[in-house]
Amino acid sequence: MSDTQARERITVYSDYVCPFCYLGRQSLDRYQAERAEPLAIDWQPFDLRAGKRDADGEIDPTVDDGKDEDYYTQARENVRRLSEEYDVELAQEIATDVDSRPAQVVSYRLKQTEDYETWLAFDRAVFEALWADGRDIGEMDVLVDCAEAAGCDPSVVRAALDDDDLFTQVDEQFAAAQQRGITGVPTFAYDGHAARGAVPPAQLRRLVEG
Repeated sequence: MSDTQARERITVYSDYVCPFCYLGRQSLDRYQAERAEPLAIDWQPFDLRAGKRDADGEIDPTVDDGKDEDYYTQARENVRRLSEEYDVELAQEIATDVDSRPAQVVSYRLKQTEDYETWLAFDRAVFEALWADGRDIGEMDVLVDCAEAAGCDPSVVRAALDDDDLFTQVDEQFAAAQQRGITGVPTFAYDGHAARGAVPPAQLRRLVEG
């Protein structure tokens, strides 16, 4: 993404299955629209389900991650509040049965091989597919549709999902994020400072502009 390197960038750690990541991006869109100069996104993948994965990388639903019904009740209330604040209609409030790892693998490949605008179009298409349309972004056909919406050859999806080394690279990115102290998403980082959660545009402005 050489065209991104020349722009001012904000680092965003996120997981597609996190509703607050989707809502946080709505806030970031608003802040970006207010700026005179463009602000690019340096996306960093994060796996909210890392602790529930087995040795093959599959999600084991029997693993207790400490999130009980009270947790999800509160999460849904917060999602509803923020969706009203940002005027966003959601097809669902929580997506506990969706695995984002395939989508993150394809997104990571596109970030490496395509220009910034193409990656961004795919990234947005994935978020929209899950949260606006209620589709399962763990399914190849959904990711193919997202790739085509971004102007990519759909073969890139199949190639990425068949690349075991790419999955390993993405898993290493997940681990690296944790080593940097990222414990939840979305996390917006800029110049050594960070804001966590679907924070309002004004807070993103303070983060970037001081």
